[in-house]
Amino acid sequence: MGKYVVVRTYTAGVFAGTLESRSGKEVVLSNARRLWYWSGAASLSELAMKGVKNLKECKFPEEVSSVTLTEAIEILDTTEEARKSIAEVPAWTAR
Repeated sequence: MGKYVVVRTYTAGVFAGTLESRSGKEVVLSNARRLWYWSGAASLSELAMKGVKNLKECKFPEEVSSVTLTEAIEILDTTEEARKSIAEVPAWTAR
């Protein structure tokens, strides 16, 4: 707990945030972003290790204080390099 992770879910997509708790397939993240579209990483594994290269082409909405994901199927630890990269992506918005 307390690590920054990338979580792939069954139907809700991919999220990055601080792991607060896990119980079976239920995962709670704090300071979480949905990773709707990324550019500059070939897979989630590469994204978790190296981050993204094309920050302005990524679509990561604003961070939320907490999210409960009920169908987590993959949890990847991230490097500090990847965490910083995700944080540097400008918030994607429809406004």
